[in-house]
Amino acid sequence: MSDVRVIIQRDSEREERVVTTGTTAAALFDGDRSIVAARVGGQLKDLAYEVAEGDEVEPVEITSQDGLDILRHSTAHVMAQAVQELFPEAKLGIGPPIKDGFYYDFDVETPFHPDDLKRIEKKMQEIIKRGQKFSRRPVTDEAAREELAAEPYKLELIGLKGSAAEAAEGASAEVGAGELTIYDNLDAKSGELCWKDLCRGPHLPTTRNIPAFKLMRSAAAYWRGSEKNPQLQRIYGTAWPTKDELKAYLDFLVEAEKRDHRKLGSELDLFSFPDELGSGLAVFHPKGGIIRREMEAYSRKRHEEAGYEFVNTPHITKAKLFETSGHLPHYMEGMFPPMEFEGQDYYLKAMNCPMHNLIFRARGRSYRELPLRLFEFGTVYRYEKSGVVHGLTRARGFTQDDSHIYCTREQAPDELDSLLTFVLDLLRDYGLSDFYLELSTRDDSDKFIGSDEQWAEATDLLRQAAEKQGLELVMDPGGAAYYGPKISVQAKDAIGRTWQMSTIQVDFNQPARFELEYTAADGSRQQPIMLHRALFGSIERFFAVLLEHYAGAFPVWLAPVQAVGIPIGDSHVPYLEEFTAEAKAKGLRVEVDSSSDRMQKKIRNAQRAKIPFMIIAGDDDMAAGAVSFRYRDGSQKNGIPKAEAIAEILDAVERRIQV
Repeated sequence: MSDVRVIIQRDSEREERVVTTGTTAAALFDGDRSIVAARVGGQLKDLAYEVAEGDEVEPVEITSQDGLDILRHSTAHVMAQAVQELFPEAKLGIGPPIKDGFYYDFDVETPFHPDDLKRIEKKMQEIIKRGQKFSRRPVTDEAAREELAAEPYKLELIGLKGSAAEAAEGASAEVGAGELTIYDNLDAKSGELCWKDLCRGPHLPTTRNIPAFKLMRSAAAYWRGSEKNPQLQRIYGTAWPTKDELKAYLDFLVEAEKRDHRKLGSELDLFSFPDELGSGLAVFHPKGGIIRREMEAYSRKRHEEAGYEFVNTPHITKAKLFETSGHLPHYMEGMFPPMEFEGQDYYLKAMNCPMHNLIFRARGRSYRELPLRLFEFGTVYRYEKSGVVHGLTRARGFTQDDSHIYCTREQAPDELDSLLTFVLDLLRDYGLSDFYLELSTRDDSDKFIGSDEQWAEATDLLRQAAEKQGLELVMDPGGAAYYGPKISVQAKDAIGRTWQMSTIQVDFNQPARFELEYTAADGSRQQPIMLHRALFGSIERFFAVLLEHYAGAFPVWLAPVQAVGIPIGDSHVPYLEEFTAEAKAKGLRVEVDSSSDRMQKKIRNAQRAKIPFMIIAGDDDMAAGAVSFRYRDGSQKNGIPKAEAIAEILDAVERRIQV
């Protein structure tokens, strides 16, 4: 038997090893159960892969992102096998790994019930204990069609093999541009076929390599994401390398559920989604309106200090505006259908930038006016599919804090530097502080417009600005807007979730499309560079992020009620009303609970409402001209002179601190 030479790559260490022909990747890492696959020449392979001369082999650990995806996709296969053992009539859709878990779609006559999920989970445990082997098998298209003749959705994927990534989300986990493969689940002892599925792989060596999993829920999902296709039943699950990690994740979900902005919005009487308005369209109640007003007011103040000029634009426009900007040919699916009026099509505004271009173009511009920074709280409307609408974070109507800066090429580097600093500082003022940056660039897709040279220059400008911040910079190839690259600020909240916040884009294309010009110092006509910037993204979404970040307990400056007076007895109500009047005269939002509830219930009501300060007054306080503070954490401070009490609340507001 001949020998082959391979290179084993572990981080920065390279080891050359001579092995016999037929040696598998598993044998290279024999005994290391944390390794679940191998990367060979940049391609992920099963551990059963037989190494060849000159292969560079890198171990893939189960804790890596690739390892987690393999674990979760393998668990999805086990779930699909369990479903078909329990429900033989079930037809298979797709089952890719997703963030923190996996799903699989099934065509079944009756939607799954929670009790069904318990049965499926029990059957999965049985399959895992059997230690079935995941075995890869290349097949021709014709053979795959013959083997999977009873699976109509798999047959459809075979026909879409060359464009699977675009065919449906997750379809590329099943088929790709190369050869088709089927994964057989084989009995550990006899080698007999137990189940099979069309799949690209790789997979875990055996089902016993699945340490910890749980099925979460079921939901309806249209095949390939289109309402025109059959509605399938999707089962979601999660899988982790250890039982401790699974428990930690489930505990995290419990905490996340407590912080769900939709739940808190209802409990705290902040906003609602009336059926009469339609999905994805919110109304803000008085308390929510206060928070939103304070968010906007502080942002407006900071923008005024930074030299921005405020503009306003209408909610609808003729179609020609979005044809000029390029949005109709490139973004039509995200826009509401047109309205015909006076023989012309009108569109609801889906973005503000084309209208800001009209403001720039309304008269001649000089280099002396640049950079020109236009800012608008502009409400826009986007046709989000019903399956992705999610409270305030994915809505159909929302208000962007949208800014467009027009500058010269020479000004662009400094403008981007100060712009990104401005964005990060303002986010910190709202209580977010853990950031990294993501740079989204173009790829070779047809969706991108403009020359390679312009894209290279724009991307380099953003990269330079990002690197000056000293934050981690993550690349996002192909994630750019059709007209230019972007930097997005990714912020972590109080429980470690990452949210995309502000975005900054460099655009050479819209100034050209709108024929924007300014007169340069030498009298020539030049085209400005356009910088797009949304700081909150949308006010509604940012509201939701802050609501979940603070779990409803906003810092004093944003709290709709900053303090509530709680009298020990009815005779203390007038005294607290006098205190409240003095506090309101200083601009504070203070109320008195003069209801007939007992004092302890009033305290519980204030705690449920997450009011920062409870101001308690009794006979001793009245005699001393003082009040007592009870804080959110249950601690108390007694005998505070009224003026000092008001000063403490004012200080918390002015410094924007949490209490």
